[in-house]
Amino acid sequence: MTFIGGIKEDLDNALAHDPAARNRLEVALTYPGVHAVWGHRISYFLWRKNLKLIARIHANAVRFTTGVEIHPAAIIGRRFFIDHGMGVVIGATTIIGDDVMMYHDVTLGAKSNVQGKRHPTIENNVVIGTGARIIGDITIGHGARISANVVITKDIPAQSTLESSEFFVI
Repeated sequence: MTFIGGIKEDLDNALAHDPAARNRLEVALTYPGVHAVWGHRISYFLWRKNLKLIARIHANAVRFTTGVEIHPAAIIGRRFFIDHGMGVVIGATTIIGDDVMMYHDVTLGAKSNVQGKRHPTIENNVVIGTGARIIGDITIGHGARISANVVITKDIPAQSTLESSEFFVI
């Protein structure tokens, strides 16, 4: 995918997921979740080129302007959409697949400070509701739907739907 093709894909993805989005120009100019993903792509590029300090500084600037904190080492697939964005935190060893949608105030965090993989893996086609906390080196399976305000610390099977009133994992 070309750089311009990726931008167009992100804009079209936002239009497909947000009924309030009216056109590409509006999304490009006013959607902080889209800006955070674009900023992450730059930070990730710098990180992979071993310009780690510059990548961290850039990521902090993106966090300051969008309210979304994504570590430059996090691996994010295509068509990732963060709706509203404010308060999202994505840790360093997080892996996010393609076609994932996330709402505001979500944490993909660690539960220890050991070396190695310590953040979640989110497979393709997952929706993560507002305020969800997904913590540790766990996997959220393909097509899962995570309700708002749940805390998840164990693997979730593919195609699962987790409602906040019925599911709270510690």
